[in-house]
Amino acid sequence: MKSAYERALEKLESRGISAPRQDALDEEQRRRIEEARGRHQAKVAELEILHRKNLAADPAKRLEEEENYRVELQRLGERLERDIERIRRG
Repeated sequence: MKSAYERALEKLESRGISAPRQDALDEEQRRRIEEARGRHQAKVAELEILHRKNLAADPAKRLEEEENYRVELQRLGERLERDIERIRRG
């Protein structure tokens, strides 16, 4: 008997959509990915603290600070994704 996941994969493949990769990660890769995610969370927390501090200090520059905050969050997220992909490749 097939699981719901297997039936969903078959349905996607029948529509021409390939199944997601299921690369097995070794223990070292998992550990390094967890470390990278932990560093990312710490940087995001630090960024949020600085962001809140800057908003309270100068309300006139609120829009500029909001945009800088969004850009920096995106940059950190992209960096995390690159790091994880590099770890997965070995």
